[in-house]
Order: sequence, then C-alpha cells, then structure tokens
Amino acid sequence: MTDKKRHFDVIVIGAGVSGIYQIKRLIDLGIDAIVLEGDEDLGGTWYRNRYPGARFDSESYTYGYSFSKELLEEWHWTERFSSQPENLKYLNYVADKFGLRRHMQFNARVASMAWDEEARHCWHLELQNGEAYTARFVITGIGVLSVPTPPHIKGMDDFKGDSFHTYWWPKEPVPLAGRRVGVIGTGATGIQVIAEIADKVGELTVFQRRPNWSTPLNNSPISEEEMAEIRGRYDEIFANCASSPGGFEHVPDRRGFWTVPKEERIAFWDKLYDTPGFALFAGNFREIFVDEKANREISDYVASRIRQRVHNPKVAEKLIPKDHGFGMQRLPLETRYFEAYNRDNVRLIDITETPIERITPAGIRTTTSHYDLDLIVYATGFDAVTGAFDRMVIRGVDGVLLSDKWRDGPSTYLGILTNGFPNMLMVAGPQSASGSTNYPRTIEGGVDWATDLVTHAIDNGVTRIEAEAGAEQEWQEEVKQACDGLLLSRGQGWFTGYNSNVAGREVGKVRYQTYFGTGPKYAARLKQVVADGYCGIDIDES
Repeated sequence: MTDKKRHFDVIVIGAGVSGIYQIKRLIDLGIDAIVLEGDEDLGGTWYRNRYPGARFDSESYTYGYSFSKELLEEWHWTERFSSQPENLKYLNYVADKFGLRRHMQFNARVASMAWDEEARHCWHLELQNGEAYTARFVITGIGVLSVPTPPHIKGMDDFKGDSFHTYWWPKEPVPLAGRRVGVIGTGATGIQVIAEIADKVGELTVFQRRPNWSTPLNNSPISEEEMAEIRGRYDEIFANCASSPGGFEHVPDRRGFWTVPKEERIAFWDKLYDTPGFALFAGNFREIFVDEKANREISDYVASRIRQRVHNPKVAEKLIPKDHGFGMQRLPLETRYFEAYNRDNVRLIDITETPIERITPAGIRTTTSHYDLDLIVYATGFDAVTGAFDRMVIRGVDGVLLSDKWRDGPSTYLGILTNGFPNMLMVAGPQSASGSTNYPRTIEGGVDWATDLVTHAIDNGVTRIEAEAGAEQEWQEEVKQACDGLLLSRGQGWFTGYNSNVAGREVGKVRYQTYFGTGPKYAARLKQVVADGYCGIDIDES
C-alpha cells in the first residue's frame, strides 16, 4: 500500500487468518477497505510463532479456507497436521492468489481508537508510528492468542545467554546443538517445543508449575493419492465440521457413557488415543465434560497411558495433573512428548516444590539449586481473547474505555458487537465460539455475518449500528450458562481467563471469555438474528 489515503468505509485490524478472509469479502463487494497489520507481514499467529514444533492441531484440510473451490483444488497439504512454515506459506499463497496485499498496510500497529459520536459517526485511529486514519466501520481480526505474557521473575534482564518468549522466536535459526536449554512452561506451546528439541540440545531442563493433560497428535504425511481423495470429499468434510460441536470431523459418541460396559469404554478409548487429532477429546462420550465420575474415569485412563510412556514413576506422576480433570482446560496434542523425559539429557523441575528465585547471568536459580543455561525459552502463554483489545486504547461513546468496561470480563452481543462502541465489529471476538472450536471453521461464518451487516448498513445509508444493552445482557447469561454447565468452568486455563502472568487475574474467578454452546448452536443463533431483522442491534438510519 503506497498511497496516502486516510479515510475508508471499513478498516480491518489484523492480517491473520480472519483478517485475510475479511478483506477478501469486502473488496469482492467493492467496499472501500484496508487492513492495518502491526507486523512486518501477514499471517498473524503463523507469522509470529516460529518456535520448533509449532504446527496445527486441527487437521490441515479442515483448517484451510473453504470459500474457493479453485483454492481447494490447487493446494496440497503435505502433512495431516501442518507445520508453521507451511501454514505461513499457505496464507501467503491465498493473499497472492486473490491480490490481497495491495489492500494491506504492514508495520501499522493501531495504538488507539476513538469514536466520533457527534460529528461524523466514525472511528479515529492512531497508529504507533503517529499516522492517523478514519473509518465508518472497524472490524477487528486481532486473534485469540496474540499477546504473549512473559513471567515476572527477578533478574530476567541479567541473563547473558539467549532468551525469549516462544511468540518472539527469532526468524533466524537458533543454535541448539550442544547447548544447555531451559524451558519454563508446559502448556500447549511448551509441550510442542520440549518434544521437538529434546533430541537436538545438549541438556534440556524443564521448569513446570502445573502439568497439562496431553494426548498424541498422531501426525503423518499426506500423499498425492490421499490428497486427491481429500479433495474429492471436501464438501463432506466441511459439512461434518459444520455439524460437529467443535468444528472438527470428530463427533461425540452418543451412546451414553453409562450404557457402555467399562471394558468397552477402555477399548473405545484405546482406539481414540491412536486416532489422529482431537479424537479422544472431541469424539468421546459427552458425559466426560459434565459428569464428575465419568471425567474421573477418563482422567484415570489418560493418566495410565502417561505412566506407560514415562519410565521413571516419580517423573510420570509429576506429569499427571492433579488439580483438574481431562478436558477441563485447553488440551495440548503432542508427538513423543512424554518419551522426552526418558532421555538422559532431559530433567523435570517441579517449581511448586522448588520455586524459581531469580534468573541469574548464568541461568536459573531455584530455592535448592542453580541451573547453568545457554538459552531460556519462556513458554508462558498469552493474555488470551481480550489481551489484544487491552493493548489498544479504545474509547467509545462518551470516551468510555473498552478496557474499563471489560475490566472484570468481556461483555458482548454474539461476540461480535459491544454496547457503547458503535460500528465496531469483532471477528473471533470475546464470547464468540472461535476460542472453543476449530478456528477457521467459525471465523468464516463470523466474517460472512459481519460483512453482511456492514453491507446492509452501507446499502441502506445507516450511519450507526450498536448492540442493544438488553440483548447484550441476555447473551451474557447464555454464555455464562453454557460455561457453568461444564466441568471446565473450574479450570485454571485461558478458556476461563486465568493467567497468573496477567496482573489482577484471580485464581478461581471465571472470566466468561468464550462461548461453549457448540459451533452449530452459535451459527444457528447468528442466522436467527438476521432472520429476525437484526434483533438486538440498534440500527440508526439518521
């Protein structure tokens, strides 16, 4: 983007998976729009997360866009669960194929947004570099996990070796051979990193606070023949994803947990454990998510599989969660992660027993030992769902700050609109189903819905659209009920807004950040709102 145009009908923030599709829809309709992207190039999650082991945990062919038959015919996924380099290559291919780059401006991170209520009914945006833009509508595509949260440990700046959060993994190759590496964190990212580098480093020391349940990814290459077969059933694949609760091809077993004898349940779980992807999570009995006894049984089963894979019984027990059951937090998938702890060069440090006191110039000191290190990797997660909004100063009607409105948790209508902030639409926003489902399957529907609403406004001379306060409150209750009905409401993961590296977050206090009422129910609700004449939305045609 080389011209100096500063006003647009629509500004899209973020050139990740959702932003790419969003700008495609807008320009196809001839709407005057631009994408502002803070990074040097497009890709979002797949541009930044370059750490070893980063890859899909959704089947590749269910993650890609479905909007173009031609694109589906052209692209060959080389792995069932594609790695970060291929994912970024795919997104670049999409952008180049459809000529989207000319509608994007990079190194354009939005610092603040302010709503002009009196004069123009538009948004004023200011970038970190001082540039200013205005737009009738703003559509955010800023991601669910785009604000990393490094820990707060004394001495982090004193370390003389290399250190970085996984989100900021350098573009240049990071030497690993022969080096003493420390990884802090065993969430989804840490599990991927640890499994990938264990056999490549000199020594690997893992600092774990809370273990997570994790099951095998069961990845494999996709041959030309298999890819041809996949292309032949894309309609079926996407139909299956649209009808399944989580947006995957895996669907729950509806026989009823207690109607199946225990021996059959174990045999069924053995099969799911060896099936690629989220099979054990998404293809299981529904009772494991709501019934404590059923959840205890599946948790005991997964614990037994961990014990089978880790040779040292003491280490195995440290890798088995004791504070939450299976499926009560975001489930990481792994490739020989547990086997990494069978290696002589890998050691596990339980920092609940021996807390980290500080980072020293030479490594990490706990209450009992000092660990000499050449590289420290912070796999300590993200300020999920709302963090990217909090990073901007967003002022709505009467100058109210969005961060103030959402201080105790987000409040939205359908995860797309929020009262007091007119003409701002959120794709994969807080309280949408994007955080709880196969991401692209939900965001395509979200983009289509947001595009239709904006088009309706433009075509009808609408100057202002805003969620009604009452409709927003009703959606709040629906989001709350869907979450509270599940055992995961007791979890301490990002699903419920917990992250100890985010100031002010309380253990045990649920932030209702994600809609857990299933993808199909969410899609049906969006459709019904339109059928009812955009009920719950104040549409001002003045």
